[in-house]
Amino acid sequence: MNYLVTGSKGQLAAEFLRRLEHAGAAVTAPGETDLDITDGAAVERTVASVRPGVILNCAAYNLVDQAEKERDAAFRVNAIGPRNLAEAARRHGSLLVHFSSDYVFDGAKADGLYAEGDATGPLNEYGRSKLAGERSVVEILGERALVLRLSWVFGTGRQNFIHKFLERVRSGQALRATCDEFSVPTWTGTVVDVVMRALGEGLHGLFHLTNSGYCSRYEWAKLILRIRGEERFLRPVSLESFSLPARRPKFSAMSNSSIAGALGVEIATWEEAVSEFLRKDVLS
Repeated sequence: MNYLVTGSKGQLAAEFLRRLEHAGAAVTAPGETDLDITDGAAVERTVASVRPGVILNCAAYNLVDQAEKERDAAFRVNAIGPRNLAEAARRHGSLLVHFSSDYVFDGAKADGLYAEGDATGPLNEYGRSKLAGERSVVEILGERALVLRLSWVFGTGRQNFIHKFLERVRSGQALRATCDEFSVPTWTGTVVDVVMRALGEGLHGLFHLTNSGYCSRYEWAKLILRIRGEERFLRPVSLESFSLPARRPKFSAMSNSSIAGALGVEIATWEEAVSEFLRKDVLS
């Protein structure tokens, strides 16, 4: 299988590249300067040249607060880019794997975790751009796509909660985390494991892909401190206390039962994933 991976500098793409290269797969992973997915002609040239069996679209504009004032930039990458990739995938017979977000939901569901069929209603420009992107992919490719909604993604890289929280720990500043914002910390290692299984099984459609369970940011931060052996006071605070430009859903935890059932797998809990990641991170 020949793979084309976009967004090669991001934490999710990096995990895919490590796994694919270790497996000896044929992989093309152009940098952003080599492939701008918002340029339809450039996408067409690349896909026509590489002829990938699978396109893994890991490119994303994920600066949630900045997207409030850079709406056009967010929509170019998160909506127009996926549309360009989907059109090229349709022309050349590639399977497109596209990653969306729990921020397509408004957090108002009161009777359980979000399922794939639940109504969407993003609260911010980032969420609206991700919803537009996933809809474009489904509209163009239908069953020739695998669209996966992720949440609170962490891995080797700087653009995630664990890295930013540990930076605050090392700096010695007072620690606080929201106790009224809930979702599912999801490890890039888990995402890659499940995606590779899904590709092997020929799975298509829209699914939620997270680790199992859910938590608040406060509970997540407490676990990080405990695993790292840090005896620090952590103050639980409200989401409003951060005065962030973009509104966030207070409860956007998604159920992974559909994809787990379709693949016949048990997906690790968020606690297990965080523990394994931090052990590996310390040793690396």
